[in-house]
Amino acid sequence: MSLSERNPAQRIWLLAWPIILSNITVPLLGLVDTAVVGHLSDSRYLAGVTLGATLFSFLYWGFGFLRMGTTGLTSQAAGRESNSDVRNLLGQALIMAVVIGAALILLSRPLIGLGLWLLDGSEVATELAAEYASIRILSAPAVLANYAILGWFLGQQNSRVTLAIMVLTNSVNILLDVLFVVVLGMTSDGVAWATVIADYTALLAGLWLVCRQLGRLEGRFLGERLLRLGAYRELFQVNAQLFLRTLGLLFALAFFTAQGASQGDTVLAANAVLLQFIMLVSYGLDGFAHAAEALTGRAIGARQWQAFADSVRAAARLSLVTAGAAALAFAVGGEALIALLTGLPEVRATAGTYLPWMVALPLIAVWSYLFDGVFIGATATREMRNSVFAGLAVYLPAWWLLQPLGNHGLWLSFVLFTLVRSATLSAYYLHYRRTRWSAAQR
Repeated sequence: MSLSERNPAQRIWLLAWPIILSNITVPLLGLVDTAVVGHLSDSRYLAGVTLGATLFSFLYWGFGFLRMGTTGLTSQAAGRESNSDVRNLLGQALIMAVVIGAALILLSRPLIGLGLWLLDGSEVATELAAEYASIRILSAPAVLANYAILGWFLGQQNSRVTLAIMVLTNSVNILLDVLFVVVLGMTSDGVAWATVIADYTALLAGLWLVCRQLGRLEGRFLGERLLRLGAYRELFQVNAQLFLRTLGLLFALAFFTAQGASQGDTVLAANAVLLQFIMLVSYGLDGFAHAAEALTGRAIGARQWQAFADSVRAAARLSLVTAGAAALAFAVGGEALIALLTGLPEVRATAGTYLPWMVALPLIAVWSYLFDGVFIGATATREMRNSVFAGLAVYLPAWWLLQPLGNHGLWLSFVLFTLVRSATLSAYYLHYRRTRWSAAQR
């Protein structure tokens, strides 16, 4: 039975599970990096790798629009059955990725210097992190091109490519970590080179899969679509809003971390443990959101409004079940989960004090994840940007007023930020269902 012949819930699940599994492989690589470098004779190498990896997590997350924007536009082109648009969107996205990646390499010295200054590590750790980063930045074109490739395949309702590429990337990275550091005696530079080689290996595999898929698509690449700047207008508009939205999210998280740090190392560590809970929930919710991107975008491109509504409802049901299960797990087993993540008694006790926020957060955040996916599929990225900045407009004043509550006030302001995001996106969706999309259906 083909994907299109299945009911909406089955389609969502078949697209979501490879994404969820690929998400789970990400912390595995981090654990191996930590284990390999953590067994070196000097802890400064671990500090340097941690600092450098944090820098690139923020840097590359900022360019995640290359994946999201490509998914939305490709899914709509696939819904219109415009193979030429599908093909040329890939070409445009890859050109953008390579140009941005090359610019990052050219500007690497000031970017790395600024980023490490903002992270404010120790002098020794910063020096090692700078060495790590100067190597790791060489993979920027490959990382960003991989974003475009993954978004392109997801837009065609092929999420298994995501799983295959992530498993390949992380497997190569782990093997090279062991070879370079354990066998050849390299240090943090070995971890950086392992990542660079793994990223380019993934790109080669992705391009091979792309060539196979292009062989099944009619049409051809058009010079006027790829070489004329004006042809990129739609891609620029969509991605610009996604970039601003991502910067807002990065600011919200950085502000949260900074304010937690100002309350002492124990509070900082406890908040870091609890943020890992949010990361765990995101693995499932992201999978359903990504599936919604592909299905809603295709439905909009084909102007199949009933299929659009059915896909949103199916994704909402699965997302709510996941969020409810997470909230229940944190309520019942939160203390045990904290104990798995830290053995420090004071950090355990502090994290336990703020655990109730973890019970509430999945049930509030679920709507922001879901509607992010819906609006990416609809390429309604301006609304996504607006939701983040509306959240920030509440988040910062709330934190200021709630400072007497200490870390509880910080968590409450963060929850309010998430609540406003969810409410704003929900309001946009309900409005467009009554006007733009229902009118189109009639």
